[in-house]
Amino acid sequence: MRALISVSDKRGVVEFAKALKNLGWDIIATGGTMTKLREAGLDVINISDVTGFPEICEGRVKTLHPKVHGGLLARRDKADHMATIAENGIEPIDMVCVNLYPFEATIAKEGTSLEDAVENIDIGGPSMLRSAAKNFAAVTVVCDPDDYENIISEIKETGNTLPETRFKLSAKAFTHTALYDSRIAEYMRRKAGLDEKLFLDFDLVQSLRYGENPHQQAKFYRSKPEVSYSVAYARQLGGKELSYNNIQDANAALAIVREFKEPFAVGLKHMNPCGAAVGKDLKEAWTKAYEADTVSIYGGIVAVNRPLTGEVAEMMKPIFLEIVMAPEFTPEALEVFSKKKNLRLLEVKMDNEKQPQRQYVGMSGGLLVQDADVDCLDVTEEMTVTERKPTERELADMDFGWKVVKHVKSNAIVVVKDGQTLGVGAGQMNRVGSAGIALEEAKAAGHTEGLVLASDGFLPFDDTVELASNYGVTAIVQPGGSIRDEDAIKKANEKGITMLFTGMRHFKH
Repeated sequence: MRALISVSDKRGVVEFAKALKNLGWDIIATGGTMTKLREAGLDVINISDVTGFPEICEGRVKTLHPKVHGGLLARRDKADHMATIAENGIEPIDMVCVNLYPFEATIAKEGTSLEDAVENIDIGGPSMLRSAAKNFAAVTVVCDPDDYENIISEIKETGNTLPETRFKLSAKAFTHTALYDSRIAEYMRRKAGLDEKLFLDFDLVQSLRYGENPHQQAKFYRSKPEVSYSVAYARQLGGKELSYNNIQDANAALAIVREFKEPFAVGLKHMNPCGAAVGKDLKEAWTKAYEADTVSIYGGIVAVNRPLTGEVAEMMKPIFLEIVMAPEFTPEALEVFSKKKNLRLLEVKMDNEKQPQRQYVGMSGGLLVQDADVDCLDVTEEMTVTERKPTERELADMDFGWKVVKHVKSNAIVVVKDGQTLGVGAGQMNRVGSAGIALEEAKAAGHTEGLVLASDGFLPFDDTVELASNYGVTAIVQPGGSIRDEDAIKKANEKGITMLFTGMRHFKH
């Protein structure tokens, strides 16, 4: 039996080759792999001794030869195939262990030139993998060092790999080469200015019990590389398995958390915040967020941006929550939460680096792709469009409200005061309707003066300003951009309301 080994990722390759040699296999190797194996004391065959031809073109051509691919592709069950390779002095190759030039790692380096990228496009490696994978009936193809141990164990037990193993390894190799080629194609198309194709690369995190509803099947995948504020890369410290709706809600909560640098807490239900607040510390932020809506938080999701302490955990403990997320849980907090067996605890990387990401929305027969809405302007006094300028407190609340309303389903209105949400109006068919909901919530909680209103889209009429004035709103922040902006400004001036235009819209359908 003969194995051809040529790897860029040399993890465990010496041990793997030694085990094969001990099982009576001959080893063929190329370049750096051959050098490494010989340095380890292994007797290996140089690929040039097999092909009878030297490596040429600076190593670009070394395995693209009939004595390699004939040995891989010849069907062992066809007498004419075996006679042909014998007539041409070709010996069968029974295993290929190959992983590819580090193209992805190369292009990830800052300043990589097109020439450097092209030199790291593997040609011979994918060709050998595909030849071996096509002939899985007789040939074992290995592209992942994590498979070495199982392959050796199986050969020891049965004398060779089993047919079902070879088939699975074949599928894995075709996936490996497909992903490799897709990354090359994506890079080259980007350089060439082409966008007629979209390649997606996601790895399975887990199969879910069901989807949005029990009759829907669902799976959870994640992209590469790892990003911050990601449920997909969170570490679950306790509780039940996450559900489809849990993941959706957790993702929405983390999107809000990433807006804030000061201590912040948010409670979320059905993709919308029900209570959010900043504070001098996490204890104050959580207290204010919970008190913003003590009813809706039942069965909700909580996310905070500071290490969660035992003290804050004790405050959360009496409340029925589905998930609590934080950058870290202290041992005391874990001890408190250990009494709540079903509560899911997620430790999430939060480094405040806003990484540009694509957002994908599936639909029947199509896919919408856009840049993720990761930008959010700080609200400043220079944005004022009314006669009255905001006070320092109003300005701080407008900045807070603007960062929260961005994450509420459109039409979205948020009413806030002192760094705390008092009313949230989400998903209504008209903006004044959303305003009415948010303002009524604030009024029901006893807040009727000095309120700040934030709107994710422009106010198309002056009716929202009129309504807001009746409920004690003194400051409004909105993107502006309506053909009737002057009507809203005029009404705000009449009512003594300060109004700011950010110039940036945050619709969330």
